[in-house]
Amino acid sequence: MRAAVATRYGPPDVVRVTEVEVPTVGEHDVLVEVHATTVNRTDCAYRAAHPFFMRAFTGLRRPRRQILGTELAGVVAAVGSAVTTFAVGDRVFGYNEGAFAFGAHAEYVALPQDGLLAPIPANVGFPEAAAGTEGSHYALAFIRAARVEAGQSVLVYGATGAIGSAAVQLLKSVDATVTAVCDTAHLDLVRGLGADRVVDYTTEDFTRDPQRYDAVFDAVGKSTFGRCRRLLEPGGVYLSSELGPLWQNLYLPLLTRWSRGAKARFPFPHESQEMVRHLARLMQSGRFRPVIDRTYPLDEIVDAYRYVETGRKTGNVVIEVVRADRGRPG
Repeated sequence: MRAAVATRYGPPDVVRVTEVEVPTVGEHDVLVEVHATTVNRTDCAYRAAHPFFMRAFTGLRRPRRQILGTELAGVVAAVGSAVTTFAVGDRVFGYNEGAFAFGAHAEYVALPQDGLLAPIPANVGFPEAAAGTEGSHYALAFIRAARVEAGQSVLVYGATGAIGSAAVQLLKSVDATVTAVCDTAHLDLVRGLGADRVVDYTTEDFTRDPQRYDAVFDAVGKSTFGRCRRLLEPGGVYLSSELGPLWQNLYLPLLTRWSRGAKARFPFPHESQEMVRHLARLMQSGRFRPVIDRTYPLDEIVDAYRYVETGRKTGNVVIEVVRADRGRPG
């Protein structure tokens, strides 16, 4: 099979599309023929081993997992002898992150049947399904950590990225009131995601907003708790997708935990098959539709990496996995 392989850490150019062996299927495993995958911030971080401490998990001198790719959508090609929840021919999508996981940047990937895998709703195509887990499962972690309830007010900074665009939609699915922050070019897009109010950060400083919020989600990690604190109601919560300056978002939750004022939290996603099935139900109902910026064929995955690392992508960048003997996937 063809796969995008990186045998060393470095810039996008370390990735090469080459022939490798099809993964072995264990008795509890599902082999998925991949129709679509994505290149996202997680893939970029693992490929570059940035920050450096990641090498403790991914391999000190060279990557243990040479085929990256966390998100996938495709068709079940084979199942192990003990598999009972999936069958050959099922359309499935899922998420596969970790030092010994990944593997979605290839024509086939094997996952455990109890992994982060679920059926694709009939009204959802492979590209949308492939883009339906990475950003959204971080957004879901934000919502659950902040304990957002119906009627609460939430500000989302960076509402056009994979996390932010998902957060706006998932917040609306729980009937929160959403203020979204983006640039001029994407105001209509973000309104279309369901935001109740949109702030253009190119013309006004969102941190000087007179409104107060129950939660502020920094979905791009470009602000700080200190700058956003004044936006929060007493007991309101600030959450960021990044570690922040001097990794402050790791220790601020401890310093603010017992405060009567604003608090900081740094949630880690709760990853389970039910989480993926929940996202599938939201996509089926139309309450969540992943935003897709660009689509590249597998042979151009290096260009996809370069584009993602410009920081200018909107939503998700999809990789369409194409097999020469059967043409483009449907």
